[in-house]
Amino acid sequence: MTILDGQRVIAIEEHYYDLDLVDLYTGVDARTGGWVRDALIDVGEERIKSMDDAGIDVQVLSHGAPSTQRLDAETGRKMSALVNDNLKAICDAHPDRFAGFAALPTADPAAAADELERAVNDLGMKGAMIHGLIGEERAFIDGERFWPIFERAEALDAPLYIHPANPHPAVVEAYLKDYVEDFPGIVNAGWGFTMETATIAIRIVLSGVLEKYPGVKIILGHLGETLPFLAWRINMALQRPGNAAFPFKEIFCRNFYVTTSGFFSDPALLCCIQEMGADHILFAIDYPFVRNEPGPHWMDRLMLNTGDKAKILHGNAEAILKM
Repeated sequence: MTILDGQRVIAIEEHYYDLDLVDLYTGVDARTGGWVRDALIDVGEERIKSMDDAGIDVQVLSHGAPSTQRLDAETGRKMSALVNDNLKAICDAHPDRFAGFAALPTADPAAAADELERAVNDLGMKGAMIHGLIGEERAFIDGERFWPIFERAEALDAPLYIHPANPHPAVVEAYLKDYVEDFPGIVNAGWGFTMETATIAIRIVLSGVLEKYPGVKIILGHLGETLPFLAWRINMALQRPGNAAFPFKEIFCRNFYVTTSGFFSDPALLCCIQEMGADHILFAIDYPFVRNEPGPHWMDRLMLNTGDKAKILHGNAEAILKM
């Protein structure tokens, strides 16, 4: 008998495509193809078979990047409502296997807050996922005009999952262009995603939004985009003379949760447990960008006590996402 036998396994960063939204993608955002695109579109028998084969009971579905974050306010309002209604239908077709994170029209923060409330209260969504920077201006979500989203998330006790999208073109040009041709993965999961998403998370902490709304829960994938490893050093640097006194590590470890999506590393996970505690870690695969099978196999052999494994595999998701 293995440690996974008899345990519910909930994977919370599992992506899909809504073709009504994907038809609006342009440029680099429109490049996903091949078997990955096919798997993103499939939300039926083949996806469920893959889950069964890997021992995954539930996927929490979220739209692939950049979701609705590149859209203008008017288009974003329309498409977010449509995408969320379509996702509810997907979840209703397989209620024991799928749950969902809502898409939000972030270009209109007040409408995004209202759509989050509708999605949670009327559609049964478990929170929302926000992908990268906002709009053509590439705005950061920590700006005060976006704070109504955080305010509503706290009121609903619904988490916000901050997920990567393709990095700012100027950042790619300045930092990565010399290696893009030979190593295109450096722009995305190899480094670009981490660099930008970690910056977004640091800015959220420093902005003060989590002091004003201390009940907000923020989720980061990929074992926290390096921040559990860096939290002590960032906190130390911000205590030096000349900085505004700020408890970075305290706020990060209080308000943030991390998932194992696309990051099945024993040392990295143990770092996260030591810095944040097992209560702040949730299981995820990052399907279909990462195949289902390695994740449960990794958790099965991981040298970790049964109580913490249970929290990571399902207990924390059940509590935080009310599942």
